[in-house]
Amino acid sequence: MSSQPFFASSPISPAAGRRSKSRFTYRHLAQLGLSSTTCPLRVIAHIDLDAFYAQCEGVRLGIPEDQPLAVQQWQGLIAINYPARKFGLNRHITITEAKKLCPQLIMQHVATWREGDEKWAYHKNAFANMATHKVSLDPYRLESRRILACIKDVLPASPIQKVEKASVDEVFLDLSAQIHSTLLERYPEISGPAPYDDPTEFLPRPPTTALDWNTDALVDLDTSETEDDDPDWDDVAMLIGSEVVRSVRAAIRERLKYTCSAGIARNKMISKLGSAHKKPNQQTIVRNRAVNQFLGNFKFTKIRNLGGKLGDHVASAFETDQVTGLLSVSIEQLKSRLGQDTGSWVYHIIRGEDSSEVNARTQIKSMLSAKSFRPDINESEQAIRWLRIFAADIQSRLVEEGVLENKRRPKTLNLHHRQGAQMRSRQAALPTGRPIDENLLFEIAKTLLSQIVIDGRAWPCSNLQLSVGGFEDGPAGNRGISGFLVRGEEAKAIMHPIRELDRNSSTRDDEQPEKRRKLDNGAIQNYFSKRELSHEDSEEYSEAIDYTEDPELRSSSPYEKDTSGDEKGRPNEDTTAQQHDTNEDNVRLTTRPLLQQSSMKSYLCERCGESMPIEGKEEHDDLHFAQSLQAQERVAPSSGSRPESRGNLYAVGARKHGVPKSHHGHIQKKMEKGQSRLAFGK
Repeated sequence: MSSQPFFASSPISPAAGRRSKSRFTYRHLAQLGLSSTTCPLRVIAHIDLDAFYAQCEGVRLGIPEDQPLAVQQWQGLIAINYPARKFGLNRHITITEAKKLCPQLIMQHVATWREGDEKWAYHKNAFANMATHKVSLDPYRLESRRILACIKDVLPASPIQKVEKASVDEVFLDLSAQIHSTLLERYPEISGPAPYDDPTEFLPRPPTTALDWNTDALVDLDTSETEDDDPDWDDVAMLIGSEVVRSVRAAIRERLKYTCSAGIARNKMISKLGSAHKKPNQQTIVRNRAVNQFLGNFKFTKIRNLGGKLGDHVASAFETDQVTGLLSVSIEQLKSRLGQDTGSWVYHIIRGEDSSEVNARTQIKSMLSAKSFRPDINESEQAIRWLRIFAADIQSRLVEEGVLENKRRPKTLNLHHRQGAQMRSRQAALPTGRPIDENLLFEIAKTLLSQIVIDGRAWPCSNLQLSVGGFEDGPAGNRGISGFLVRGEEAKAIMHPIRELDRNSSTRDDEQPEKRRKLDNGAIQNYFSKRELSHEDSEEYSEAIDYTEDPELRSSSPYEKDTSGDEKGRPNEDTTAQQHDTNEDNVRLTTRPLLQQSSMKSYLCERCGESMPIEGKEEHDDLHFAQSLQAQERVAPSSGSRPESRGNLYAVGARKHGVPKSHHGHIQKKMEKGQSRLAFGK
């Protein structure tokens, strides 16, 4: 159901004269490029192979196209080519009747799986051996794959290309994005931005007053429209779409020798009706101005998704099966008789409004291969032979679904067994750690059959079915290990600059050894040296000190320097901590790995005259605070409170270490249960 009203493609009356503006806006043009389902310029095509099964057999056998041909399945006909239809043949007559109506008719039986064989084949006497043969449609699936590949090859690459395989012999195409690109190329006047950057501005009229539809079948316009009316952009879009479809049909004909019919319209529903309007080997254009006229000639049961039980219910409820008879019914009446959603959908669909999307991939839910036995089978050996055929049949369809490329794969295998009026089923999960193939399906199917046989009363068996289900998408973007490897010229191209870099680096090392040693052990090490305040057993503090900054500690430095300032030796990476007494406190001197960057800015402590990087200021202040607390503990009376500490250092230290203070600023001596005081300097 479209979310916006349908726009007529030309003036209602020729008396209105030629308009200077189109009925369509720049926003509609942008929606066309996005393949929007609500765009009034949208163009959808439906391609339908003509008598597909009969064509497949005619191409395979090399039979002339004017030769009457029918495809036989057991004692009935499932496909009749158009030359044979001229004799009055249809799929509801018997083989004997067909021969009487058309003595020169060629009848080709479908391929079959013969009991015990591992591959389908064409058997001359298949129609007489229904008990031991099973129909195979694999030849037609293979040809369908080739046709679909041909269609995709003609169209632009994704994401412009949008192709939906509707069945083995029909395909939907959303040509909107491709037509949008062509419009901008052919008509530069609409390729620029909208006037005033307003997307609601109307497009200029097309510069042409007549369109050449070539040999396409044009549906007559509605009674309120005339061919004298100038075309609008929806007509131009339809014309470009017809050109694209004509090229696709020509490629199928030239490369694969198949003919097909096509319908081109604004949505999937109308395009599908259009492809069947003129057959064989033709294409029908249903312009927007011709939709009402076109649909008025149909029974609504012919509309996609409005047949079957729903169509019968609507026809019974309103006593008509014609679109024209249902147009007079209001939407309220439809909703009251059919329900809110169904009634609303029917109201819009019979007026040609359909916003269903062309899906690049229609996901299937299950696959089934089955056989009804006449007469019944009575032993496991017969059933196992049929399971082999079922497994091969399903595997061939899984290949088409992309199981080999790991695009999709089923999760479960199901076996259904009918004995008399009783149907029994068994299910097993397909292992995820190995690829799915015919042998895997066959082995699991045999296991399931053995479970049914063990339960008893398995024979005689009148029907056996094997199916797979629970399809899920495979992981996207995964690659095998080979995908990460490069070979041949590509590998040489990658390795060449690396080898050149290594060679140049080696040359520099040989030519400038002294400069390299100076860089390794020079001033850059002072830049990368790191000071650290370490805490051990919660009793002592240690500080990393730059030996080059403190003249008293320079003699303790692990670096030996001569009077010129150049290093005579290299630092010891395993330097042990060295002790230095300051104000009766033990301060541990440690070194850190050299390649740790620190700031070059320094800070001079006013209390002790120590110079250090600015990053170490806060930790250095903490050290003085700890020393102050230790000194106060030694001189404080046992029953009194600690003396008030003064200065910013105390406040900073108290906040950092969580020392409680009274409202007078004194440290609270009373301790909570479970607390203990640290004994600094002990």
